[in-house]
Amino acid sequence: MTSPLKIAVGGAQGRMGRAIVSALSGDPAFLHAGSFGRQGSSGGGLIDRSAAIEAADVILDFSTAAAAAELAELCAARNGPALVIGATGFEPEELTRIRKAADRIAIVRSGNFSIGLNMLLGLVAQAAAALPAETWDIEILEAHHRRKIDAPSGTALMLGNAAAEGRGVPLASVERRGRDGITGERPVGEIGFSVVRGGGIVGEHSVLFAAAEEVVTISHSALDRGMFARGALAAARFAAGRAPGEYDMQDVLGLPRRS
Repeated sequence: MTSPLKIAVGGAQGRMGRAIVSALSGDPAFLHAGSFGRQGSSGGGLIDRSAAIEAADVILDFSTAAAAAELAELCAARNGPALVIGATGFEPEELTRIRKAADRIAIVRSGNFSIGLNMLLGLVAQAAAALPAETWDIEILEAHHRRKIDAPSGTALMLGNAAAEGRGVPLASVERRGRDGITGERPVGEIGFSVVRGGGIVGEHSVLFAAAEEVVTISHSALDRGMFARGALAAARFAAGRAPGEYDMQDVLGLPRRS
C-alpha cells in the first residue's frame, strides 16, 4: 500500500489555507503534516515553519509573495520538500529568487489552481490570435472579496498574458491597468484590466473581445474555494518526487504549452 503524501500548509490561517486543510482531512491519499502561518505566529494548532519543512514531502503555500520567495529558498537549501505556491503579487526580484530555488527543487507556481480556468487560458489565446487587434479590443474584468490585497489578480494577469501571447506581443507593452480622467482614445491593441473588490466574492473573471458591432465574452466563475484546494492537491501530487524545475498548472494538467 502506498504511503500517504505528507503535506504541510503555509498561510494556513487564510481562506485558501483553511480550504486546503479541510480537503486534506477528507482524502486518505494525503497526510496533514502540519500548518504554519507568519513567522512567530503560534497557537491554533500551528507548528514552526522549520518543523513543517522537515516533516513534509510537499508544502502548499498560500501566504504572501515575500513569504513564498523566502520559503522557496529555505526548501531549496535542504534540497526539499517540493513546493506549491499559490501566492500572487510578486515583485520581479521575488520571482528571480523562486526561479533560482527551482534549480534544486520542484516548484509549481500558479495564480489559479482551478482546472476550468486553466482550460480557459487556451481559449483566450486562440480567440486573441483569431480576432485582429485593429478591430477587436480586449478587456479583462475581475472581481474578488474585499480582503484581497493585490490587483489585478494573479488570474487576471494570467488571462492577460494568454491574450498577449495569442497576439504575439509582451503583455507589458500593451496592458492598461486602470483609467481615470481624460484618457484619450483607446490605442489599437491595448489589453485593459478592470477590478472590483467587495464582500465575499470568491472570484469572477471575464475576457471581453469587443468589436464595433459585436462582443464575445469568455468567463469563469468560482463558486467555492474547494475547487482551488482540489487543484492545489493535484499540483502536490505532480510535484512530489518531480525533477527540479518551475512548473505551472498547464504542466500539472498535461495541457499543451501556449508558447
